[in-house]
Amino acid sequence: MGTRLLTYGAKYLKHGKQQAYLFRNLSSGNFLVNDPKYSFLRDLGIEEVNNGVYDGKWSGSGEVVTSINPTTGKPIAQVRQGTLQEYHNAVENSQKAWHQWADIPAPKRGEIVRQIGDALRRKLQPLGQLVSLEMGKILPEGIGEVQEYVDICDYATGLSRMLEGKIYPSERAGHALLENCNPLGVVGVISAFNFPVAVYGWNNAIALVCGNTLVWKGAPTTSLCSVATTKIVAEVLEANNLPGAICTLVAGGTEIGQAISADERIPLVSFTGSTPVGKQVGVTVQSRFGRSLLELGGNNAIVVDADADLDMVVRAALFACAGTAGQRCTTTRRLILHEKVHDEVIQRLVNGYKQILSRLGDPLDSNVIYGPLHTQISVKNYQNTVREAVELGGRVEFGGNVLDREGFFVEPTIISQLKYNSPVVLKETFAPIVYALKVSSVDEAILVNNSVTQGLSSSLFTQNLSNIFKWLGPKGSDCGIVNVNIPTNGAEIGGAFGGEKHTGGGRESGSDAWKQYVRRSTVTINYSKELPLAQGIKFE
Repeated sequence: MGTRLLTYGAKYLKHGKQQAYLFRNLSSGNFLVNDPKYSFLRDLGIEEVNNGVYDGKWSGSGEVVTSINPTTGKPIAQVRQGTLQEYHNAVENSQKAWHQWADIPAPKRGEIVRQIGDALRRKLQPLGQLVSLEMGKILPEGIGEVQEYVDICDYATGLSRMLEGKIYPSERAGHALLENCNPLGVVGVISAFNFPVAVYGWNNAIALVCGNTLVWKGAPTTSLCSVATTKIVAEVLEANNLPGAICTLVAGGTEIGQAISADERIPLVSFTGSTPVGKQVGVTVQSRFGRSLLELGGNNAIVVDADADLDMVVRAALFACAGTAGQRCTTTRRLILHEKVHDEVIQRLVNGYKQILSRLGDPLDSNVIYGPLHTQISVKNYQNTVREAVELGGRVEFGGNVLDREGFFVEPTIISQLKYNSPVVLKETFAPIVYALKVSSVDEAILVNNSVTQGLSSSLFTQNLSNIFKWLGPKGSDCGIVNVNIPTNGAEIGGAFGGEKHTGGGRESGSDAWKQYVRRSTVTINYSKELPLAQGIKFE
């Protein structure tokens, strides 16, 4: 099987914290889409070669890239990416579609989003299977990711009847002081490989009910998920005689990401990926005075107090540290352990990790709870990080090895005896590596938690009410997600998701995250015959 490795530029394609490497020029007989075992691909409309551009019609005349199954390293199917001209056409068509979409009352837009949720429900199993096959997460997580899109559709449907303005008391007689919200226009979404469906879903459902249209660029290594998801959404739009360009897709490489970031026709760009690339996206968008919604890196920590329920700690940490093979933005990278329980927690986790390895394998297998890393580049990053940690004085308590089998499998790894400010601890490695750090108090643990540049998720395990409120208070965790007695990962859709500092400050999903998808206007209406000025100013 002749293959040629394609390397896309690092500038805008490090989605999901890594460089994307794709294959092409493969014999069609080798594609998994032709294997009856993966018949769910055909159920989703996936073919050997799939067009990667949708703006009311399907097209694609750019690079043909191949999606790879990380469990085996075998090709699944191909996607024909979009060119810059096709991108510009898609944005133009999305702008045209916006004029029709914005005129539809918000509750009726919510009805379309409800139908999108129902269409996803009908494809819950096959789309979840595709997520597992292409990304590498276990099947319950793949299905759960699609369910998350369904849930946010339900949420957005209700939101469509509750999008609020405000009325304030005016200091001037005969005047009304209001706040009004309107849609932005075309929203650009650049999503990551590790949540190839849900992250788009967060943006899609909320942006739609707010009256926006969308242009989506998914991660190149999960292009099939982008195509399959767009097919589901497009069917709903077309069934309602609405322009398909309300939800456009442009699969592509560096140049598409750059174009979205620099495009003045796109007032809001939502980017999920690494902090270095997110910084570049943010600067580019700001240079044209656009808005950016950034969901970037997380160097997340679980703090374990001396009085913590260690059974709960271990159960939570196993999923938080090793779940999704360490490839969630909210994966626990640091265990900050009180010195009284430090050794016991490590020993219990070592025992738990041994059990995890006994259930390693194909994520589509119902007995498997631990799958592969997403690409070979991820494996190299894992190896380099373990080597660096050992060179800095770290001790590998468990793992540290690449597994000798097909696919991109590594051992979940625990490393101890490093200082909290060791360079390797301060950086995020998107792999199942956790550092066990020893502290003598919750106060010290908070300082350690806050010592990294990222500020996404954190959790404290304790039974001490005073420490809980200290953790939640102004001198507590500086993260956007601050948990107590639960893992750092697995956020619900009802709360706003996002982080502080180098995590980017963006908020998606629930709470008032919808306000990022609208422009607010302060409105003063004079219904009197007088013209008083504010602050009692006289100009006469």
